[in-house]
Amino acid sequence: MDNDVTRKNGLNVPIWERSTLTVEEAAAYSGIGRNKLRSITDKEDCDFVLWVGSKRLIKRKLLDKFIDESYSI
Repeated sequence: MDNDVTRKNGLNVPIWERSTLTVEEAAAYSGIGRNKLRSITDKEDCDFVLWVGSKRLIKRKLLDKFIDESYSI
């Protein structure tokens, strides 16, 4: 799998155009480690995590906003 494109149902969707990302994709996209993303998204007040059953997805636009507004994590 390329870092910038995910194949789903035969379609290539650039990572920067997807509405949600897996933890691995979000780590590659943001430069934040997978363990740190999991730690942040475990908190109840995290607004950029979407749970689909037990699957954790990251809302890309809200992750961008979180990064823009953060001084350190």
